[in-house]
Amino acid sequence: MKPVDFLLIIHPAIAVVFVFPLIGIVSYFAWQTRQRRLESANGNKTKIPPIVGREHVLIGRWLSSAVVGVTLLGLARPISENIITKQLISTNLFSVIFIVFMFALTIASLVILLRSRQKHWRGIFATLTGIGIVVLGFQEGVFRRDNEWYVSHFYFGILAALLMTFSLAVIEDIYQDKSNRWRNLHIILNCVALLLFMGQGMTGTRDLLEIGKYKLGG
Repeated sequence: MKPVDFLLIIHPAIAVVFVFPLIGIVSYFAWQTRQRRLESANGNKTKIPPIVGREHVLIGRWLSSAVVGVTLLGLARPISENIITKQLISTNLFSVIFIVFMFALTIASLVILLRSRQKHWRGIFATLTGIGIVVLGFQEGVFRRDNEWYVSHFYFGILAALLMTFSLAVIEDIYQDKSNRWRNLHIILNCVALLLFMGQGMTGTRDLLEIGKYKLGG
């Protein structure tokens, strides 16, 4: 396996080995948490332990961070390849500096978002993280399949990363809101995210096959 082949598969490998198992765990704890809440609301005893809610939040934060991280990793390879192929360091150094700055800004914003507790800071750094993801996603060299956006691995991935960023931003609000509006919105959006993750599995496999055929001249 050549180094370029390793760089090509590291993104899907991390997704399969780390991200997708987390999706299953978080989904299981989410279901358990909801079932326990419904049983408690009806005044019934439940065998589901109280710890499931805390575990759901903890592993959900891991999942959200991992999705953003693997998205940035997936974007880094084609962007770097474009920089090297077109020798942008010598022909357009400002563009390279901007890209490096955006990667650094996005990662830093994600880290601060994970540490933030006040609503306005969560909103600010979630917005900066989302902007960074979108700006990097539309750099030259990234394969987006714009003519088939509705089955695009890129668009599914960007939207899933944005939804995970939003989830990180509203965790505190979910537990402070007695009307359950934030909780219901969280459930709806993460059901959408679950469908996107399923789509990612199919579209990612398709794109790897197409890249393999292209390299073989098929």
